[in-house]
Amino acid sequence: MSREPDGLAELLPPWHRLRDAEGGEPLRALLAVIAEQLDRVRDGVEQGYEDWFVETAAPWVLPYIGDLVGYRPLPGYERVLTAGLGGRGDEARDRLAEALAPRRDVAATVAYRRRKGTLALLEELADSVAGWPSRAVELSRLVSGAQPVRLYGSGAPAANARRLERGRLVDLREGTALELAGGPFGTVARSAEVRRAGSARVQGGGSPAGVGLFVWRLKPYRVTRAPAYCVDRARSLYTFSILGNDSPLVTRPVPEPSAAHIATVDHVPAYIRRRQLADRLADYYGPGRSFTVWRDGADEPVPLRDIVVADLTDWRYRPRRQQVAVDPVLGRIAFGSRRAPRQGVWVTYHHAFSADMGGGEYPRERETPSGARLYQVGPGRPYERIMDAYADWRSDRESWEHGPAGIIEITHSGAYQEQLDFDLEPGDRLELRAADGARPVIRLLDWYSNRPDALNIRAREGAGEPPRIVLDGLLITGRGLHVSGPVGAVTLRHCTLVPGWSLEPACEPLSPDEPSLVLERTTACVTVEHSVLGTIEVIGDEVCHDPLEIHVRDSVLDATGHGRAALSAPDCRHAHAVLHAHRTTVIGEVHVHAVRIAENSVFTGVLRTVRRGVGCLRFCWVCPGSRTPRRFRCLPDPADGAHAPVVRPLFTSERYGTPGYGQLADGCAGSPGGCGPAGGCVGRGAEDGSELGAFHDLYQPQRLDSLRARLAEYTPADTDAGIFCVT
Repeated sequence: MSREPDGLAELLPPWHRLRDAEGGEPLRALLAVIAEQLDRVRDGVEQGYEDWFVETAAPWVLPYIGDLVGYRPLPGYERVLTAGLGGRGDEARDRLAEALAPRRDVAATVAYRRRKGTLALLEELADSVAGWPSRAVELSRLVSGAQPVRLYGSGAPAANARRLERGRLVDLREGTALELAGGPFGTVARSAEVRRAGSARVQGGGSPAGVGLFVWRLKPYRVTRAPAYCVDRARSLYTFSILGNDSPLVTRPVPEPSAAHIATVDHVPAYIRRRQLADRLADYYGPGRSFTVWRDGADEPVPLRDIVVADLTDWRYRPRRQQVAVDPVLGRIAFGSRRAPRQGVWVTYHHAFSADMGGGEYPRERETPSGARLYQVGPGRPYERIMDAYADWRSDRESWEHGPAGIIEITHSGAYQEQLDFDLEPGDRLELRAADGARPVIRLLDWYSNRPDALNIRAREGAGEPPRIVLDGLLITGRGLHVSGPVGAVTLRHCTLVPGWSLEPACEPLSPDEPSLVLERTTACVTVEHSVLGTIEVIGDEVCHDPLEIHVRDSVLDATGHGRAALSAPDCRHAHAVLHAHRTTVIGEVHVHAVRIAENSVFTGVLRTVRRGVGCLRFCWVCPGSRTPRRFRCLPDPADGAHAPVVRPLFTSERYGTPGYGQLADGCAGSPGGCGPAGGCVGRGAEDGSELGAFHDLYQPQRLDSLRARLAEYTPADTDAGIFCVT
């Protein structure tokens, strides 16, 4: 039977269809409703067959399939399937349901029980349940013990030799072993601890009956053939990061050979140490490995024989003639005096970060408007400069050869140093985006001495629909964005507007008081999604225009300090804007006309609104002393009183450019175990029990609870398992 709405009507004899058409087709409408219900019944029958298999079953069926094999989902799974999650739709609900009861975890329940008690199984659980690479360590083998002195029988020396590594003092000459001591790959024995590895209060690590599961929460992100930053041209000093900051390199993980294999340093995104790199340079350097260095535009990278590992702290080390010194801990490069590059340096490397946010080469979902013309920029493409592609789009637009929609796509991870001025006409639709697998960098330099050098977006007055512009997948440094005129909408998606414009080597902002986005006398509706940006400054006419709409979702708004303004008008006055914040981390103060909605967000600075009777805050952390609209289950709770202790959110780092930027720190709000986002008020303050802020959708508390529940089920007998977050 056809699934067309008129499928049943087409089965009628022509005579009946003619009579029905004469009467206004009531029979056709009735048969269309019946056909819709038949399609629903057919879909239900087909899904009923799919529900017999765990790979294709509906999410609500997974607990019932798991119950057949004794699988127990975490409490609240059924409630999540029926919850609305703040109107975010089925996508967010499915992600949370997957964190509470992963499909592949249910499918492998029987296989897991056959391997219960093995270390390799614990590592596989961390990957299948929480999605984290890990290494399981039997802590009892690292507990020091007294050396037995009984010498009898032929096998006595061999028996005594088994404890030689645990019954002696540390050898200070073994630098590699000392560097790895106390970590997931350590071999140095330590004294026993009374505290259990899985303690909910103060976590131990050296209990004789303990098993440690070391997990890496930060993910490796690749930067391909990007220009390095020249710190000192006279001495040929460079950094891997194009922003000029120190960026530690991480390992490019390789798949494990088998399910029974115990993870090594090559299988996890671990930070690369200097001794480790010096001992195994060939395993980390070269195409397809963790990092590569090119010079002077050559197709072949710098030879392996010329690479030396050095400590480039304070740039004291000077490489010899043809050597190229690399410091993986700081992400620095130094060339010898006779091998100074003349035409530039390019690098491929991996760095660590929490999620797909800001400019990066990770895959992004995008929609190309129908009828939009594509202008590609990059090596081997029709255009070498962004403004050349923009000029051709303007020419095509004015000649009416194409529609109003144009897409300028940058196809490689290079740096563009040009003054960008986009003048838009009514009806224009312009998108400046990065291609899949590319992370272009736009460096806005000091071109003019008598005016600012921002990336300007201007709209001209005229009849018609206001123009719109989208920036997608870009990293903008050196200056900020300046929007003026009657612009309809400005969308920043997966972009980075470096807070403070540029970075110092230690990731300190170069211009902490400068804004990243200036909205001057414009009508633009600003939308920020999955992005990192600095201060937003609004300059507008409060008498003749309505407040601007600013929507921020899954992003970090960083003023580089809790006492600085993250969103305001000049001189910290109230911005003539209405804020909509969803799952956002705001570092700094907010001064706005109104807050329509703020949910699952963190405001580290004071939040002040003019109109308190408009909007609401729900499931947020708000700095004490703020003037806000009505609150619903926000922290700290005003009912606790003025003298109650305030639990403040603590971050691993508040400086952009560091791996743990914006991540809730270990021990935040009294979290149990060793992982911060898993516990406490701030770590579980969202409406669905997840953490507050920009990384809410990682669902790390739920993933950690799932992993703890599975460890309790599959841990070896008479042992205690604890989870240790390496990153």
